[in-house]
Amino acid sequence: MRIFVGILLLLGCSASPLLAQDPHFSQFFASPMTLNPAFTGKFNGVVRAAGNYRDQWPAISKAFVTSTLSLDAPIMRGRLNNDTWGIGGMAMTDRTANGVLTANYIAFSTAYHKALDEDGFHQLGLGFQGVYSNKRLDGSQLNFENELALDGTWSNPSGEAVDGTRINVSYVGVNAGLLYSGSTNGDNNFYFGASVYHINRPQENFTNVFYTLQPRLTVHGGGYLPVGQTSTLHLSALHSRQAGAFETLIGGAVAFNLNDDFERPTAFYAGSWYRFGDALIPYMGFEWTDFRLGMTYDVNTSSLKTASQRRGGIEISLIYIKRPSEGQKEIPCPKF
Repeated sequence: MRIFVGILLLLGCSASPLLAQDPHFSQFFASPMTLNPAFTGKFNGVVRAAGNYRDQWPAISKAFVTSTLSLDAPIMRGRLNNDTWGIGGMAMTDRTANGVLTANYIAFSTAYHKALDEDGFHQLGLGFQGVYSNKRLDGSQLNFENELALDGTWSNPSGEAVDGTRINVSYVGVNAGLLYSGSTNGDNNFYFGASVYHINRPQENFTNVFYTLQPRLTVHGGGYLPVGQTSTLHLSALHSRQAGAFETLIGGAVAFNLNDDFERPTAFYAGSWYRFGDALIPYMGFEWTDFRLGMTYDVNTSSLKTASQRRGGIEISLIYIKRPSEGQKEIPCPKF
């Protein structure tokens, strides 16, 4: 326990305001493909599907709405001893300012996790991800001062060059990540990882103005361990930086086993995360059969709380993992 608690405290030392560029999730632990490519195939099961939805600052006219859907799986089971090789893909869409700027992403990932001991309890993984990105700036959704009519409606054409036009840009990005995952007895897990997105620094070009997308560096860690007879404590933290923008989150949740089945539990989760200088993030979740549903609601604590009316954003995650057949060896894997 001291190992991953120490990791969390280390990650929590840099408390600073959030100034993000890439889309991000408060439930970063439930969006493996946007957090670290090395998570590809790193789970106990045959296949994993994950969906995420976030509506940030709903009081400010659909400021940011982000959705993802990912699918990944380990391959060549039984032929790699205790090693794991995973492949996967992800689709993500991000709408800004009620559709003025829309970004769509298609990503493909692979990761290989090398066992460091004969039981496979300790593994070191390396992952890579290629992403095709398309962004559209829709000028028809913009309004300017000289479009304002006397009756308060937007009716007069502005004549601005961007108004009424749609500008598309596309580029390919390269991401990579490292992940260490370990267990002391098979019943707990602790992990630590780092990832870099936009390694190749792709360029965006709107109206002949080129902008270089800076790399996003993320370090993260966490783990879980049983507490008492019927509950499990989950902890996780993240620190991410991109071109001077950064965010730090730390928190945890307790899973209460409702059916006394530790192989396929029905569990209720309750907890909270905190984004330093920005928001408190209460969390509730429910796990049954092969599904896990998570819900968070950001409560702004920064100076933005006046404009947002303290409504930072609602977020929902749903993860499906098809469990392995009975008798198949399971290796403790990160669950958050």
